[in-house]
Amino acid sequence: MLCGTTTTHNLAAQGRCLAPQPFSNTHRRYPAALICVLLRSVATTLKAAGKSPHCTSVKVAAVAVSAPGPVGRANDMSGTASLSDYVCSSPIASTCGVKPTGDPDQLSHWQKLGELLAERLGHPTGNKASDQQRARVYQYYLPIYLWLHHQLQQHQKTHPDTPLFVGMSAPQGSGKTTICEELQHLLAQGGYQAVFASLDDFYLTFDDQQALAKANSQNKLLGVRGQAGTHDIKLAHNTLQQLKSANSDSSDIALVRYDKSSHSGRGDRAPESAWQQVKGKVDVVLFEGWMLGFRPLLDQAAQKAGEDMMAINNHLKKYPAAIDNFIDVWLVVKVTDPQFVYEWRLEAEHKSKAAGKPGMADDQVADFVDRYMPGYIHYLPGLYSHGPTTKQPGKVLTIQIDKSRQLTQQQPEQYTHED
Repeated sequence: MLCGTTTTHNLAAQGRCLAPQPFSNTHRRYPAALICVLLRSVATTLKAAGKSPHCTSVKVAAVAVSAPGPVGRANDMSGTASLSDYVCSSPIASTCGVKPTGDPDQLSHWQKLGELLAERLGHPTGNKASDQQRARVYQYYLPIYLWLHHQLQQHQKTHPDTPLFVGMSAPQGSGKTTICEELQHLLAQGGYQAVFASLDDFYLTFDDQQALAKANSQNKLLGVRGQAGTHDIKLAHNTLQQLKSANSDSSDIALVRYDKSSHSGRGDRAPESAWQQVKGKVDVVLFEGWMLGFRPLLDQAAQKAGEDMMAINNHLKKYPAAIDNFIDVWLVVKVTDPQFVYEWRLEAEHKSKAAGKPGMADDQVADFVDRYMPGYIHYLPGLYSHGPTTKQPGKVLTIQIDKSRQLTQQQPEQYTHED
């Protein structure tokens, strides 16, 4: 039960007030203790009159509790009790292990985390936030963080000397980078060092990618970065191994970075001067990728998919041992239609160019995503039906989003067993 756990986050040390701020004053919430006193008074009066209080007490209780309005609507939140209702009405609350709580310290903590998220996302707080903005903060990102924090606590009990590796598998443009960045920030507020890395950072250098394309000129899927075979998996494995061993204050690791805007959007490995230096003990590794956790097809199925996919599938067979075996817990973001990637990728490219960075033209973006689509078509069904390659019971959280990157009301079932 996550709501009752004692947090290690010392947010008060940041010099900010932890007192919960009301979201609206439209409705009044009456303390549970006061309701109980009123019910006991009614019951005593009825008993004195020789009537049974049970049925009437239940009716009074129902009226007293439900009077403020329906649970789960953003504009009904009027305090910490209502915040608990709102957070727990999230479509993913139960799968994240989030349960209603009346603990004022816990609720203040939730509210503070929400305010931090809203600030970083550029959202207003309180009544100024739209329903969509409030839902993203309190019903999407917050439950995921509470799930992750619980997983971290459990991991540290059994593996105190190694970081928790979190693998996030989600299509391009679905928001995985934003989620990882926000989780990293919230963890830092609690005194944890979380490292954020991407499978994209381990793409081949531009020259090596050009050589790969030339050697496989008949395979358009290997012509540009993206599919299995276009990553330096040896570098990825060695880097993840270094992070796993980063358990002391003297640890010092250089994290490779990839510049997707280089060569007019074709990309290249960033110079070492731009790599991130990670110093000290690492508590969490947030590792994301569009194809992370993909299960290789059986040879017969790969043959039916064509020669190009057979080559990709043979490369993919190397990924579980080299990369996926590091992952302790998985976060899988499921999309209702992988075709969303075309629009999401175009949107990202436009933003990049608006920021003054070089990027691809619209037709180049469509061609670029075309090279990824066979991977989605052939591997997403296995990921969604069987889970990621190295999943363990109770260590996978699967959520589903729509085209607007909002949670769908109907969420997928969770994996409860190994294959």
